[in-house]
Amino acid sequence: MTRLLVVDDERDIRHLYAAELEDEGYQVDTAGSGNEAAELLERQAYDLIVLDIQMKGESGLHILQKIVKQKSDLPVILCTAFSCYKEDFSSWLADAYVVKSSDLTELKQEIKRLLEKKSKT
Repeated sequence: MTRLLVVDDERDIRHLYAAELEDEGYQVDTAGSGNEAAELLERQAYDLIVLDIQMKGESGLHILQKIVKQKSDLPVILCTAFSCYKEDFSSWLADAYVVKSSDLTELKQEIKRLLEKKSKT
């Protein structure tokens, strides 16, 4: 089963994404911080990460840099309420950038696209 990690400091967002993505057939773990995400990444293999940018404590962009250094083949989708980070060079390390919305269609499409791309490599 395809396993995803959702990293977001907002509990309601984590629960919403987990419920929606589990309905799509994915196994979903969630983390509320960079430290929690790092612990999960050490214990578990993931197929893709959905990562918020603006979080309390460590920035998602900083977490992204760590992930890319440790697991360069792991697709990461930045999912944020702010479109302004799209121009930040650090965000270009991610495989996709999605602006948060109550409609998760774009996020689900990006997840599917990246997982298909990963399976072909």
